Amino acid sequence: MDPVIQEAASFIRSRIREVPRTALVLGSGLGSLADELQDPVVIPYGEIPHFPAATAPGHAGRLLAGRLEGTPVLMMQGRFHRYEGHEPSRIVFPVRVLKCLGVARLLLTNASGGVQPRFQPGDFMLMTDHLNLAGCNPLVGPNDEAIGPRFFDLSRAYDPALCALARRAAGELGIQLHEGVYAWFSGPSFETPAEIRMARILGADAVGMSTVPEVIAAVHCGLRVLGISCITNLAAGILDQPVTAEEVFETSRRRGPVFSALMRRIVALAEEEAS
Repeated sequence: MDPVIQEAASFIRSRIREVPRTALVLGSGLGSLADELQDPVVIPYGEIPHFPAATAPGHAGRLLAGRLEGTPVLMMQGRFHRYEGHEPSRIVFPVRVLKCLGVARLLLTNASGGVQPRFQPGDFMLMTDHLNLAGCNPLVGPNDEAIGPRFFDLSRAYDPALCALARRAAGELGIQLHEGVYAWFSGPSFETPAEIRMARILGADAVGMSTVPEVIAAVHCGLRVLGISCITNLAAGILDQPVTAEEVFETSRRRGPVFSALMRRIVALAEEEAS
């Protein structure tokens, strides 16, 4: 495997007490789950060799290791986006580092705009598939066979067993969990009403500016993937009002406690499944 990936993984391994099997990526405004970690080890991204810098608002730029209700986990409090100027291969560098560490399950979360009028701000959506509308793929370029194959299948990118656990967790907690397709646009501008109409015609239920490259890279290197979206706003053109970043962050913060409860239960069920 790429020595740059190994160097970053070795540094993280030297700083944490144990290597968890589960890692979470916390999306915009959803980083408060990290506050619930027991005895956390906090590593700023800037200290990890070769890690990109997180510049997006609402992304603290820290890797945390600890226990979530007794289950060991790693948490990325913030991610990297194409609109920040990162090349797609850099966006997914942390995913490959997590795999090198020994992580087996990657739980991805994001804030997204609802394309379907039935959605309301604050709803949650289980990602069952995605549309890559950003015009790029993180695996373009030479392929490292030590990481994964040149060509690979994405028809079951969102692990069916983990999706079943998410449905079970939501049911136990009485949380409505929609299901749907997430469409990736590069940003940083929010989508136009015409782009939202196009996305709906193509089958999208929600839109956002992240997650899809991480899913592609995770499946490529053999990680099991789960994706959960917090619908923070209705996408452009559905309501006669502009979309704002403030609305996204306010909804994420408001729904933070419910989101945290859902993710805690999913993590616990995933650990039970593996034991």
